[in-house]
Amino acid sequence: MQNPKIVFFDIDDTIYRKYTDTLRPSIGEAMRALKRRGILTAIATGRPPAAVPASLGVSVDSPDAAVPAKVRRLIAETGIDMLVTINGQYTEFRGKALQAYPMTETEMADMAAFFDSKGIAYAFVNNNEIAVSEATEWAVETLQHILPEFLTDREYFRKKPVYQMLAFFQTARDAELADKIAAAGLKTVRWHQNAVDMLRADGSKACGIARAVAELGIDMKDVMAFGDGPNDVEMLQTVGFGVAMDNGDAAAKAVADYICPSVDEDGVFQGLKTLGVIA
Repeated sequence: MQNPKIVFFDIDDTIYRKYTDTLRPSIGEAMRALKRRGILTAIATGRPPAAVPASLGVSVDSPDAAVPAKVRRLIAETGIDMLVTINGQYTEFRGKALQAYPMTETEMADMAAFFDSKGIAYAFVNNNEIAVSEATEWAVETLQHILPEFLTDREYFRKKPVYQMLAFFQTARDAELADKIAAAGLKTVRWHQNAVDMLRADGSKACGIARAVAELGIDMKDVMAFGDGPNDVEMLQTVGFGVAMDNGDAAAKAVADYICPSVDEDGVFQGLKTLGVIA
């Protein structure tokens, strides 16, 4: 695909290495090259939105936001157009909310009671913050690279919109919990050995992208996306052309139309050049 109308990028291990806090200069070059061609640029992530409202007094460089400072700076400096966040549950276009799909209070109360009965800590994800039921070792460890300044509040879901939950348990308990989660009309997406995202069964990055581009009058056949993880699989399958990172999960690479070099080898920039999307 040489002429997409919009290109979506996952954050972690696609454009940014979270464990080394690395965002290579070629990412900015790629975004600017796409802009010069009139191609819209977008982020598709499981994280909450990058832009923290100015009214909260949080700067681009603040650690108190869910998207890394280097990525927020990239968004600001290159004028990234769209943010499909929280696995498609909250979308912004050019700084304004475009779509939002909060969970219901009943759904969350039911799941919170279930996890409490199983001794499992959980969290509520809002567009600007995360609140955990308790600051367990796994909660602290998994969130340190996502949003280290989280809240602790079991009743958070009764006060503010929540777009997905997190639950902190290992894969050994997946089967034990699966039936209850499915019966509630929810699904999990594992992003860490000790943590999963939990959202409505019909929610995903792919669904968020499809709804968002439809609002802009763009057909999915004209959409390109880059990703690396299990929560990118449906996105890579659904868009017109899916690109997986060479450092990515085997499932993501299996469904991709093309595999570009690793994030550590300027994969996004090299992939766009090789495919003829940028010069």
